[in-house]
Amino acid sequence: MESLTPLKIGLENLKLFVNRSCSNLEPWQIISLTTTSVLAGVWVWEFIFQEESLVDRSKKTVFKLARKIPAIAQKVESEMRKINDTFEQEVIHRNQGNPYITTLPKNGKNHHDIIEQVDQYLSFGDFNWKGGFVSGAVYNFNPELIKLLTEVYGRASYTNPLHPDVFPGVCKMEAEVVRISANLFHGNSDSCGTMTTGGTESILMACKAYRDYARAVKGIRKPEMVIPVTAHPAFDKGGSYFGIRVKRVPVDPETTTVDIQAVKKAISKRTIMLVGSAPNFPYGTMDDIEAIAALGVEYNIPVHVDACLGGFVIAFMNDAGYKLPRFDFSLPGVTSISADTHKYGFAPKGSSVILYSEPKFRHHQFCVSTDWPGGVYGSPTVNGSRAGGIIAACWATMMYFGLEGYVDATRKIVETTKYMEKRLRKMDGIFVFGTPATSVIALGSKEFHIYRLSDALSKRGWNLNPLQFPPGCIYFLVIALLFVPEGIADRFISDVQEELAIIMKDPGKPVEGKFAMYGMSHSIPDRSIVGDFTRFFLDAMYYTPRNNIL
Repeated sequence: MESLTPLKIGLENLKLFVNRSCSNLEPWQIISLTTTSVLAGVWVWEFIFQEESLVDRSKKTVFKLARKIPAIAQKVESEMRKINDTFEQEVIHRNQGNPYITTLPKNGKNHHDIIEQVDQYLSFGDFNWKGGFVSGAVYNFNPELIKLLTEVYGRASYTNPLHPDVFPGVCKMEAEVVRISANLFHGNSDSCGTMTTGGTESILMACKAYRDYARAVKGIRKPEMVIPVTAHPAFDKGGSYFGIRVKRVPVDPETTTVDIQAVKKAISKRTIMLVGSAPNFPYGTMDDIEAIAALGVEYNIPVHVDACLGGFVIAFMNDAGYKLPRFDFSLPGVTSISADTHKYGFAPKGSSVILYSEPKFRHHQFCVSTDWPGGVYGSPTVNGSRAGGIIAACWATMMYFGLEGYVDATRKIVETTKYMEKRLRKMDGIFVFGTPATSVIALGSKEFHIYRLSDALSKRGWNLNPLQFPPGCIYFLVIALLFVPEGIADRFISDVQEELAIIMKDPGKPVEGKFAMYGMSHSIPDRSIVGDFTRFFLDAMYYTPRNNIL
């Protein structure tokens, strides 16, 4: 604790000064001065000793203060407008310059015209996602399955499980999806859950359940959750929505899995949940769920396993011949699991499950209003009305694949991942982060800026995901069923090899274009600026020409 020495000296000098100064004071004056000093000391202590270093916070403060200087504020505002314009121009390009509809047509359109326009809209975009060139957006494209799901959704499109007496069949389908999923993750007869609209909502529901459980059972009013820095941003959203402080802990730089000792150190009397990923999104590595679950048992804290990305791969890996450490309800201490049926469950977008080890946690997920004049109202998730068509389509997908279908898909996916990992590890100039557990491979480079490779592959038609922290490091690709067809994986490997050969002729060349802006963003101390960039990007998703607004 050498760094505390100046602070100790300062406190000793302050103590000496106070002793001398107080010798002639009245008792009430001494009490007042003492109280003020204690409060000031607490403030100084809390200001200095926070999770974020004093240096980092000082940098942020300097940048925020600098932005208040008129000349700098004007320059920042000018650059922000340019970035906003850039995002809008990208949207116009992606939509191929087609006109926007901003008012209702005077008369309704016929079936043929509507379908023709829908097909036109769906043709926009530069990437061949049907051919397997896109990372992490589409996990399967099976025309036979799509035909089935289109028919199923059409038949159930008007159903709503908010009214179980009117649509009992859709409620039965949801209950069966939940029970099938709980059984896949080795739940017992007490395990339970609900369907949600996606992984984020599943995670939000776990956060809400544990916040309310901790408040009701343990009296915790200022809740905290402990998560790895690699945990999905949905947990930050949960913290923001439900007033939970998010305590992030580091990962091992070699394995990219969470530091268990750091998790233990972060636990406090206010901790309402511990989180582990199986696998995490950035690197595709799996946290030590057994160790996290053991901490949950030791400290009597619920443990959530986020399996949104790979849940419907890891559930079948043992049957496919690939052994994994335990990660599910077979472990004492694991109290909830989130898993996306719309990823490797191959169901339509907008479906996921949140599962609990026992009903007491799910009860705290529910929202119930008992005093509304419209009657007693209860809903299991964020939404009141829910799309029964999505539930029915998810159920139909599970029936279509069956156990053997999922095991076969998992075997192909993991085989392809391991094949690609082996080939990529042999290439000079790049490395693979950690040990991929399922279907995600993250690449980095110590010899050149990795975004140069991302840029080069983008120009060849590949849509990959750049990551940050450590700076200038990696992107990840998701091996879906679209990658499995013969030739796709080899095409990717060949393209990487060819671009690496070009890059390694001049490894010091800086990254250019939009990847340069992305690469620069992680070095900006004031992250609020990066937040502004992101808000402009989100704004652009809703772009319509301003001159069309009445």
